[in-house]
Amino acid sequence: MCSKLRKLHKPHNPVQTGVRHICDVLSVDYLSSIADLPNMNSLECLGKRVREIRLSLNLSQEKLAENCGLDRTYISLIERGKRNPSYINLLKIAKGLRVSISDLTKGLK
Repeated sequence: MCSKLRKLHKPHNPVQTGVRHICDVLSVDYLSSIADLPNMNSLECLGKRVREIRLSLNLSQEKLAENCGLDRTYISLIERGKRNPSYINLLKIAKGLRVSISDLTKGLK
């Protein structure tokens, strides 16, 4: 929850105070840290696709990261299936690879 909304949100019962806010639950770092995510194989497939396209363009991770406005280590983590990129970051990566987001994700399970 945004900080402004968090200030406005006052749980009515004490049980709600122990519940994670939906924004916290859906954060990239939280999702990426759970070892048994059912879609980890999908993240690995996405990473493999990013790597294949990057290499076909003879781009280093550094150059791709620069083209995308992202950090090289983030690109590395995506390629290894260790991060669940947001839609905005997928758009940036697709643009950096000069493909559409649908081409980037086509056929992934």
